[in-house]
Amino acid sequence: MGARSSRMLWHWWGRAPEEPGAAGGEEEAEEAVVAEREEGKESEEARPAARQGSRKRKRGPGGPLTKEPRRKHAKDRSGSVYEALFLRGEQSDVRIRALGEEWNLHRVYLCQSGYFASMFSGAWRETNMDTIELQMPDENIDREALHEALGSLYRGSILIPPGRVIAILATASMLQLDEVIQQCGEVMKVTVRAQTVCSYYYSAVSYGLQTIRTMCLQWLLDNMMTQCSEKLLQEVSLDLMKEVIASSELLVMGVEMDVYTMLKKWMFLQLQPTWRGPCSALLPDTDSWFARSRRDSEGTPFLETEQGRAFVPVFQQLRFAHIVCDPTSARVIHQDALIPAAWLRPGYKEHWLGPLRAKQTRELWPMDLYVSDPHGNSMRCGGQLHRHKQCSWRWEVFNFSWDLVVCYANQHIIFRCSAPNKPRSLGVSLLEQRKVGFRLRLSCLDRDGRAVFRKDTGYQMLSLREDQELAVMNLENQDVVFPIHVACNFLYLHREGYCPE
Repeated sequence: MGARSSRMLWHWWGRAPEEPGAAGGEEEAEEAVVAEREEGKESEEARPAARQGSRKRKRGPGGPLTKEPRRKHAKDRSGSVYEALFLRGEQSDVRIRALGEEWNLHRVYLCQSGYFASMFSGAWRETNMDTIELQMPDENIDREALHEALGSLYRGSILIPPGRVIAILATASMLQLDEVIQQCGEVMKVTVRAQTVCSYYYSAVSYGLQTIRTMCLQWLLDNMMTQCSEKLLQEVSLDLMKEVIASSELLVMGVEMDVYTMLKKWMFLQLQPTWRGPCSALLPDTDSWFARSRRDSEGTPFLETEQGRAFVPVFQQLRFAHIVCDPTSARVIHQDALIPAAWLRPGYKEHWLGPLRAKQTRELWPMDLYVSDPHGNSMRCGGQLHRHKQCSWRWEVFNFSWDLVVCYANQHIIFRCSAPNKPRSLGVSLLEQRKVGFRLRLSCLDRDGRAVFRKDTGYQMLSLREDQELAVMNLENQDVVFPIHVACNFLYLHREGYCPE
């Protein structure tokens, strides 16, 4: 059916998109004039009734002369367009076949899609074909999603359930439907949670939704160690886990050794995706499986075996200097035999040289601190405040010869350098004062893991003597929700300062 009949659809069924590339001619101008005159007559005839109707409405709604607003007619007309032209295929001029289904459609509506606009511009062999077979290059596209995407060309917007958003996003990306892509992004923004975060992340990468990708990555950094389940661990790919573990934004609950333990369970689930069991059994089953593997490989570190090599880039992101400084953690690392010994030597070296540098450095350093942490040097640790009640916990001896107590009291987070009743370590016995760079972050998460509150000190200089304390964050008049996740990054400052940039 020709261009004239396609344009006639606009007057019978309501305003349609301008046909790309259509030339204006006498026929089109004549149709426009006729339509304008008819609309003028209708308005002229309706004017007295409208005035009378307005007087009637002052007495109350629902009178015999009350008229429906024009926008209601427009809405009904849009529905009629969808039902008549899309669902019933009336006056169709092109047939689309895909995924075992046929749609009798109209070129003028299809040209709203960049995909079909290019196809009908003469660049493709399908330009003048009455029946077009579509090949689906993306396995995420299914018949229902294609039906919804094509239907959006006839009614402007569609309802996108979260469970269907990826299929519709894939279809809209293929058809180049920018408004539908944007609508999918809005749905994803408000439905990111444990069950959707990984699939949303991978889709955002595939279809170029950078904002959604960033949002999902932030969700994982906030929740990977706070509400991590075996199902979530199974869904996180090697590349994604590498990005998460490498980041200093990771909300570590505990210390770096806890990051290693989480990675060990993740690797086991990647190797044994059919594992099922209670959460309490995951770590014992993980240790048992790797113990058998160690016996089978005659003690070869697992990451040097054929099965383990794929995981090397992920485990290399661990900060071993902040693991081997604790005797218990170092013993577990050696017993597990996952990590090659050569990876641990720099950590032991740093653990020894750190106190020596602290012992020999006596002058006071400048108080200005310019730090970014792109190379993963900071110590990551954290804890939780479960209720509005005074509490404290201890981060012991990092690699800085410190015993630092973290207190929550009177809506303040306080650091205190304690003086334990025990023999001091090498560094503490010879130097009363310590200086490190620190950054404290607080986060409150809702039940879906989305942040409802954040506060960040940025990197600052911390310099304390024994029994001295410092209030590092004030939460008075802040809209916080418990539990509060408290995370800190510490950087040891060498004598000449620290500026990796």
